[in-house]
Amino acid sequence: MSTMGRTYSPAAHLPAPSLATVVGRVRRAVAAALLGLMLAGCAEFPDAGPREWQEKLEGVGELGGPPVVPESSPPQPPPPGGGAGESGAPQPPSGCEDPDPQVVATCLEPVGAIAVLPDGRSALVGERATGRVLRVERGTEPELVTTVPVDPTGGGGLTGLVLSPSFVEDQLLYAYITTPEDNRVVRIAPGEPAKPVLTGIPRGRRNNGGALGVDVDGTLLVATGDAGGAPPDSLAGKLLRIDTLGRPGVGNPDPTSPVLSSGLHAPGGVCTDPITTATWVTDRTGTQDVLHLVQPGPLPAPAWTWPDRPGVAGCMAQPGIVAVAQTGAASLFVLRPGDNGVFTGAPETLLVNTYGRLSAATLAPDGLLWLGTVNKAAGGVPVPSDDRVIRIQPPAGGGQSRA
Repeated sequence: MSTMGRTYSPAAHLPAPSLATVVGRVRRAVAAALLGLMLAGCAEFPDAGPREWQEKLEGVGELGGPPVVPESSPPQPPPPGGGAGESGAPQPPSGCEDPDPQVVATCLEPVGAIAVLPDGRSALVGERATGRVLRVERGTEPELVTTVPVDPTGGGGLTGLVLSPSFVEDQLLYAYITTPEDNRVVRIAPGEPAKPVLTGIPRGRRNNGGALGVDVDGTLLVATGDAGGAPPDSLAGKLLRIDTLGRPGVGNPDPTSPVLSSGLHAPGGVCTDPITTATWVTDRTGTQDVLHLVQPGPLPAPAWTWPDRPGVAGCMAQPGIVAVAQTGAASLFVLRPGDNGVFTGAPETLLVNTYGRLSAATLAPDGLLWLGTVNKAAGGVPVPSDDRVIRIQPPAGGGQSRA
């Protein structure tokens, strides 16, 4: 019942138990518990000694392995071909069968470019010298999508490949290729021959290769080689920015020109950080390899240089990290940019001789890094399953820039 707005509880008016009563109840409860444990005969008590705590590793399993490892106890990367048998000894590839779980596709010709499909499990791969474009997915045979006629001389061929910014709707693909007449950007539609988008980029006896990327606003980025010394007012040796019809991108320094930046020689990759929007381009000069942070107009001094010329190729960028595939050094070089392109910490060289000479590199929608090899090309030492496409966890990003 209630009295003057308060709830009346008869239990609240019972006398409180004495201290002796409470102690007796506790003793009886403890005795009953101990008796139950003795009767069960299986009581176990945890060891109170120290235990080694290990951080849970992300990415282990199908896509685990280098370069994502804990800093305290890094495992050794697998040898070329990867994989291990029951005895723990390296298991080499057998024909086109590669036991390494990170290898997606095998027995390709040297890979010129990779474009990962929206599902993140499959990709379109362009072979540089043959012009073949194949759809690859782990566990299935590569499927020929189309063959684009190319001229691979002078470092040319099929060296760039990206999905249309609206690929889900239009299923279009863009490629950078070398023909007997020029270097150009072409559009590939399902079941149709490649159609020109931007032509007339000079070609020469060397430095015909290029690269493609997509800016954060959906425009195409085209890095062109200098063709061994093309006129400075041509489209060679430039970073171009165009829409999907080949027209100059909105915001270019000259609204009537596709040129965004100039000063390239033999570019290997162009990549844009999807968050910071910073764009990077790798290049090989006559005296050193370089990495540029792109700015409109003439390219500034390189953000990073390699006097030993390891053969920089494709690149991948995301917050706090720029990863550069290296062909000659057969490795993945990792830098950690902070604000304004200032690098923090020491660079890392990963996957050294793990998969051989790396070329193409691209970031998948799910955040994984895809790489292609060119071990069958001059200077390579192929294993039976080469050339290959690999999918790995990228290295972790870095911190803020130094003051």
